[in-house]
Amino acid sequence: MRALTLAQAAASEGEVPVGALVLDADGTVIGEGRNARGGGEPDPLAHAEVLAMRAAAEHLGTWNLADCTLVVTLEPCPMCAGACLQTHVGRIVFGAWDAKLGACGSVWDIPRDPHIGHTPEVYGGVRENECAVVLADFFAARR
Repeated sequence: MRALTLAQAAASEGEVPVGALVLDADGTVIGEGRNARGGGEPDPLAHAEVLAMRAAAEHLGTWNLADCTLVVTLEPCPMCAGACLQTHVGRIVFGAWDAKLGACGSVWDIPRDPHIGHTPEVYGGVRENECAVVLADFFAARR
């Protein structure tokens, strides 16, 4: 899975290992990203999901990603879940659940909040163990 490869690349650069892809309606990758908050120019908003959605919007020439699927190795945080709503992404698919900051069903469930008009489909736990191992190995090495 390309998202796992991106997560491992982030880890090798000392970033929290999260990788993300945006697929168009045909399943073609049109955007990808990996966590890059501490890179050359520190950017607190450089989460994998945001970078992947930016690349997809640039590819499509529109901010509206309604026919797209976001695939990410870790459950999106509140910021990224909000970005999914703002881009109208049609589907969110993620691997590992985030018991600390997860915002797509574990701690919060922003995409399914009844106060919000756009409701993407959400599928969590896809290849969960593989995604969780990358994160666990990264944090174990830091302790």
